[in-house]
Amino acid sequence: MPGFFIPYKTEMINSNIIIVGGGLAGLTAAIHLAQKGQKITLFEKDSFPHHKVCGEYLSREVKPYLDDLEINLEKLKPKNLDRLLYSTPSGRSIEVDLPLGALGVSRYALDELLYETAKANGVEVLQEKVTEITFLKDRFKVTSSEGEYSAGYVLGGFGKRSLLDKNLNREFFKEAAPWVAVKSHYQLKDFPDDLVALHNFKGGYCGLSRTESGNINMCYLATYESFKAHKDPEIFNEKVLRKNPFLNNFLAEASPVFEQPLTIAQISFSKKEAVKDHVLMMGDTAGLIHPLCGNGMAIAIHSAKIASEEILKHFKTGNSREEMENAYKERWDKIFSQRFRTAFWLQKILLSENLAEISQTLISTMPFLLPKIIKKTHGEPIV
Repeated sequence: MPGFFIPYKTEMINSNIIIVGGGLAGLTAAIHLAQKGQKITLFEKDSFPHHKVCGEYLSREVKPYLDDLEINLEKLKPKNLDRLLYSTPSGRSIEVDLPLGALGVSRYALDELLYETAKANGVEVLQEKVTEITFLKDRFKVTSSEGEYSAGYVLGGFGKRSLLDKNLNREFFKEAAPWVAVKSHYQLKDFPDDLVALHNFKGGYCGLSRTESGNINMCYLATYESFKAHKDPEIFNEKVLRKNPFLNNFLAEASPVFEQPLTIAQISFSKKEAVKDHVLMMGDTAGLIHPLCGNGMAIAIHSAKIASEEILKHFKTGNSREEMENAYKERWDKIFSQRFRTAFWLQKILLSENLAEISQTLISTMPFLLPKIIKKTHGEPIV
């Protein structure tokens, strides 16, 4: 029939809650809310599972909460990380027990477990890229690569930096983002299963720890200024990382698993809003903690818990949207602000070669200080 056509996904599809981003925060919130009877649609632009740039160190503080959600971490057989080895660029080192410890688990395995758990709980997962989120008259319009969707509530877990941040006119997006992160997996028989190592080098620091696969995750953060002279990660490894004796020994003996390292540029540690245009932000989308603390994965999961709880409280009590959003912001600040402040000053110290050596001398004479500092960047077990 001339002039007749069927529009493709132009209708508004209704969903009670939309979650944008299928990382740790997004998937955990989806599971939590779905288990409480909520209709959840989750958008993730990439297919599951896939590797991500991440330290792959999951603080045990979140395990009781994940147990409550019936997310069986033991199924993955993660490594138990109980010791920390820290070294300065010159190779001066100290080793301490971790106060709470962590699990060494790859994002490939953990994200797949969360994804399968979300689907089993009735979460609708759409592999579509969200390009715009608009709030109007107490409803959201979410525009994706495939169509338009409507929801009463939107949670954002779309990562460290996204064009959505620009579209939402977030302040941090206008500021400098002078960091680069690089991740790869290696094989090395002699690396201890229970050790997480943090090694300084000029312009950054590198974490090493074993994951459930038996491979060792090497993830480092470097200033763009230090990285741009070499550009290629392999050259940077040779010219910069290997000046640290520990990293030199590791790279000399270890065999890479990935064909190419994974990289992320334009990383920013500027302060972000926990709520923007009525979207509840979670995980790295709400605030990116310096990776040296090894607490980013736990913060993502914990933030999903408090966002889910405040939305459910809102539904139960009938408090206003504004009251719900303020409660989430207050809990975010109360739980995480001190960790971010501590991490900020730690990074300042460790990226100064002189201060790094001075702090190492201090900690060597008073080793009990390091576990206390670590506690300041972590929380108690959450239930």
